[in-house]
Amino acid sequence: MATNKLVVPDAKKLSHVQELCDQSDPYNDFKKSDELFLKAMEEISSWHIEKSDFYRDLSKSQNFKSDDVKTMEDCLKIPHLWAHFFKGNEILSIPPSEVFLHLTSSGTTGQKSQIFFDEWTIRSAQAMVDAIFEKYQWVTPEQKCNYILFSYQTEESSKLGTSYTDNFLCKYAPVNEVFTSLKFTGSGGHEFDVFGTIEAFKRFADQGLPVRLFGFPAFFYFALERMKKLGLPPLKFHKDSLVFLGGGWKGHADKAIEKNDLYSLAEEMLGIPNARLRDGFGSVEHCIPYVECSNHEFHVPVWSRVFIREVDTLKPLGFDKKGFLHFVSPYITSMPAHSVIMGDLASLHENCKCGMNTPYFRIHGRAGVSKNKSCALAASELLKGKAS
Repeated sequence: MATNKLVVPDAKKLSHVQELCDQSDPYNDFKKSDELFLKAMEEISSWHIEKSDFYRDLSKSQNFKSDDVKTMEDCLKIPHLWAHFFKGNEILSIPPSEVFLHLTSSGTTGQKSQIFFDEWTIRSAQAMVDAIFEKYQWVTPEQKCNYILFSYQTEESSKLGTSYTDNFLCKYAPVNEVFTSLKFTGSGGHEFDVFGTIEAFKRFADQGLPVRLFGFPAFFYFALERMKKLGLPPLKFHKDSLVFLGGGWKGHADKAIEKNDLYSLAEEMLGIPNARLRDGFGSVEHCIPYVECSNHEFHVPVWSRVFIREVDTLKPLGFDKKGFLHFVSPYITSMPAHSVIMGDLASLHENCKCGMNTPYFRIHGRAGVSKNKSCALAASELLKGKAS
């Protein structure tokens, strides 16, 4: 997709950040980009130490200097923040006047991460999504699509990250009609419109245009399951329809089904081929897009690196071992969120059967029980009492 060139806030101080984020192939020459990635991480660490009093003090307390980053293992020395830290703290590396976008991570309930973006940060993350959609040939400006968004219908002032993302994803194919399944109630809440969703399934199948379905997998599953309970016949969506889910099943593990079972159900009830059923992983605290390959694995793109940390000690683990998911990326200039540990348990792997030569990770659920609630948890609460 043709876009104007994005420029970092300071071309001299962030030249390697610019060069890394300019890479348009998400997965090509991954290992060859290591040296550039390290230089970019050194630059962004220096940036946040200079721009954020909080991060400067944190780095000083850990005896960290930006020029300590010489090898990939040195990225583990970069002072990290936990994703849930942003649920109670607003930490900026830019003046408030440079905030271009403010997004939150939670829905109608729970603590909210407050994430602030300057224009460079959000635009560069969006450009990464552009590159991945182009990689998978999901950019079809010549083909109109209908959309079903399993996300929150937003009022004018909404800052909710999931809804922002799902609406952003509608740009890759011209919109014929959009149906949003989580209806705004007018009093600050949302209600899942399962019967309206099923009617949208039928209407869009009859229209014969490709259908793109984005958002929380829980609601997608619930709509498909309700179709079966009602004894409705399977539908046949256009062969170029696309399912791209995100948000996980957090807080509703008792209702979750295996990903392969969900995909099989989608193939059965909507006729969407397996290769067009994908999941995405990301968060408002770390906006790098991790998108399933044709083998349904989350590959690491060139703009980031992933580590796995032992739950008890935070010691780095190697491949094929479960621990906390740790993301490192130099793309973000607005907040010191360039090294973030998530609350997710994951494992890192290599040599995917899809043939792409980048590592990939698998999610194994959340670590422990927390009062913090993500968008997916808030959304899944809307399912209570509706799944029977």
